[in-house]
Amino acid sequence: MTNPTAAILVIGDEILSGRTRDANMHHLANVLTEIGIDLKEARLVSDNESAIIDAVHFLSKSYDHVFTSGGIGPTHDDITADAIAKAFDRSIEMRDDALKILQSHYDGQGVELNEARLRMARIPAGAELIDNPVSAAPGFRIGNVHVMAGVPAIFQAMVQSVVPSLTGGLPIQSETVRITRGEGDIAADLGALAQTYPDVSMGSYPFQRDGVYGTNVVLRSSDKERLAAAKVELIKCVKK
Repeated sequence: MTNPTAAILVIGDEILSGRTRDANMHHLANVLTEIGIDLKEARLVSDNESAIIDAVHFLSKSYDHVFTSGGIGPTHDDITADAIAKAFDRSIEMRDDALKILQSHYDGQGVELNEARLRMARIPAGAELIDNPVSAAPGFRIGNVHVMAGVPAIFQAMVQSVVPSLTGGLPIQSETVRITRGEGDIAADLGALAQTYPDVSMGSYPFQRDGVYGTNVVLRSSDKERLAAAKVELIKCVKK
């Protein structure tokens, strides 16, 4: 069984300028790993309509699921909803269901639902709303694209809202082997092992700690038995 695949599209000038550190890709990767969906690509684009449209076109055709992060707030530079609508050739309009959610939320806070906040009720035609239990403003799903906020706490809550609707495969298991030898010393053995276990992902990560040079080798697979066997063989190889 092949696991479904996914990509994340992180949108925002503030990420690319370095003013804001992205945490959403890391969170999504962990969640998807647990439910057996393989995150295969992460892409960052600026608040540019054509860049968003081009990325959505490519990613939605290449992967089973696409998750976007950022650009659905109340300000003028929040253009993601409009860009997604154009990417799917849909109109975008104020949705009554989204408006009711926002109205209830802001009434409860005693805050005016002003023109800027009303922008967050604009949803592409035919899209399904994604619940936002943190700040109420909904995300939406259109086709295989899940459109969510960029604020980490809100993004994480929206991901939890989406997870029950996703069909995953086998959860990915991982094992780490700490080796006190450099990458160059183990490269040949690791390459041969990778050919023997093509269904086990193998990554090597060098480190230096307290004057000791070494390599952490991370093995990942949805097959527990193959993962365990690969770990045993790896340990044998590095002890030669």
